[in-house]
Amino acid sequence: MASNSQFSIAVHVLAMLARSCDERVKSDYLAKSVNTNPVVIRRLMCSLHEANLVVSQTGACGGTCLAKKPEEISLLEVFNAVSTSEVFSMHPNTPDQDCPIGRNIQRVLGGLQSEIDLVVQEKLASYTLRDVIESVEESVVRVS
Repeated sequence: MASNSQFSIAVHVLAMLARSCDERVKSDYLAKSVNTNPVVIRRLMCSLHEANLVVSQTGACGGTCLAKKPEEISLLEVFNAVSTSEVFSMHPNTPDQDCPIGRNIQRVLGGLQSEIDLVVQEKLASYTLRDVIESVEESVVRVS
């Protein structure tokens, strides 16, 4: 099963936009850094735009920039913009209700899912895009 990478790509792209200050950045440039197709970036930008995290302009002089300062963007906002609110999903089929495990597993996992989601949301809310950028910059300094 593949996990959803939209959150990590969104954080990557937002960090690139923050680095570019107020200059509008084209999706081709962002896609090269992420190593993906520009269409993937443009689709992601739609979600980030709807969440008021970026401002985009189309056309030859177009591009995207941040709508807020990096320290004003929580990772929870990014997560909510591009991901479902759940860390894991339940199986789409109803389990066998004649089986004691099948009859109770969704209730048990549903409770666990709620607890995990709350912890993840609290943790993401405690970090900003600025925190991520500072950590990346520290890593660059250590490697150099």
